[in-house]
Amino acid sequence: MGICRKKHLGRRNIRWSRNLAYVVGLLATDGCLSKDKRHIDFTSNDRDLINTFKDCLRLDNKVCLKKCGDANRVCSRIQFGDVRLYRFLLSIGLMPNKTKILGKLNIPDKYFFDFLRGILDGDGYIQVYQDSVYPNSQRLYTRFACASLRHLMWLRKRIKYYLRIKGSLQETVKKIFELRYAKSESVVLLQAIYYSRYLPCLKRKRDIAEPFLLICGSGETGKHLRLRTVGP
Repeated sequence: MGICRKKHLGRRNIRWSRNLAYVVGLLATDGCLSKDKRHIDFTSNDRDLINTFKDCLRLDNKVCLKKCGDANRVCSRIQFGDVRLYRFLLSIGLMPNKTKILGKLNIPDKYFFDFLRGILDGDGYIQVYQDSVYPNSQRLYTRFACASLRHLMWLRKRIKYYLRIKGSLQETVKKIFELRYAKSESVVLLQAIYYSRYLPCLKRKRDIAEPFLLICGSGETGKHLRLRTVGP
């Protein structure tokens, strides 16, 4: 296993963008703010996701390996120092040791679904399988998992505001909660999350969603374009 190189990136202008909102979603799930008020850590068992994270922030830091969880899984990890970005993340609602206490985050309306795509790629999943009762029909579920019920309640409220879909909240094992959307609502949600063909995302999850997406010739869904103009 390699040693992570902690590189301070110096001053950077923090300006909201698709890429930054996506990164915030990833950090809200699999990221960590160090207690030293400087370093930011992102860990994933998917190397492609680590590389996308690096590309979004234009990092050249080395990716190292670490053991994750009780099963001694080996995950990829990138750690870097950036005081200005760290303070920005604090200002929008992220914090060290956030796992069970994370609440609402200050995400601009324009970039909410970019942020949500990061949440999906971090701790969410899309499930598709054939209906056991109707063999010619498919079941579709989109789910977001989190140890903080308060955070999922906030997500559910914001999604309902933008898309008028309700979803459902359930507690799973070991005090982990899930926000779930079944087929009709899931289709609406996925079309909003993948509103363009050219977005940072985890390709294997996008590929699962692809048959349910209605992408316009311009590369954006008309419905989502309207949604992105609504006020708070």
